[in-house]
Amino acid sequence: MRILVISDIHANLTALDAVLAHAGTIDAAWCLGDLVGYGPDPNECIERVRELPDLTCILGNHDAAALEQIDSATFNPEARQALHWTQNALTETSLAFLKQLPERVDTPQVTLVHGSPRQPVWEYLLDTFNATRCFEHFKTPFCFVGHTHLPIIFYMQNERNLAQLQVPDPDSAPILQPRSIVNPGSVGQPRDRDPRAAYAIYDSGDHCWDYHRVAYDIGAVQSRMTALGLPDRHIQRLAAGW
Repeated sequence: MRILVISDIHANLTALDAVLAHAGTIDAAWCLGDLVGYGPDPNECIERVRELPDLTCILGNHDAAALEQIDSATFNPEARQALHWTQNALTETSLAFLKQLPERVDTPQVTLVHGSPRQPVWEYLLDTFNATRCFEHFKTPFCFVGHTHLPIIFYMQNERNLAQLQVPDPDSAPILQPRSIVNPGSVGQPRDRDPRAAYAIYDSGDHCWDYHRVAYDIGAVQSRMTALGLPDRHIQRLAAGW
């Protein structure tokens, strides 16, 4: 199967549409959470994701916060401002979709979470030490995560006690080796100094991880955010990818 793997759309419809156009025909879609937050198009992004074939979608921390399952005080001031705007903007249909999202899904080959297999909604996997500890919390060959907005592969070799990491090159297609924790990066708000939208196609047959970056009209998104009074910091960071 040719499976689209996306995460951290963050209400950026222009970036999402660019990814979907670039990805082409897919058999299924796995969304690793944070459909909303920061960006100007929360309802439109939810609607677009719901239309994807054979969809599996996970709850992210911004999705949970929009549902008031996470205290807004845990967010920084700009994120809190964007969160309150999002809560007011979401329709009942969008809220109903977010409410039924699971925190974790285990397929025969892959565990799907937003943050980590240890703390599915909130933990950031940013270093090999914490990644190593998380291998104890899933049994499948692979675990796909989001949340950090950073495309990365952590892998555990049998002869080592510490996970190793790899940052894939855009338009590369490594074969994933068991056991691995893999992050496709962010569709709507990358933070690796590359502003292009990130996604991957996972081939469930040969475990190929076909990783891509896609340019989109950042200025159009920034204009919508400005018109809606969303935080300037979130507007500016789109163009630099930080």
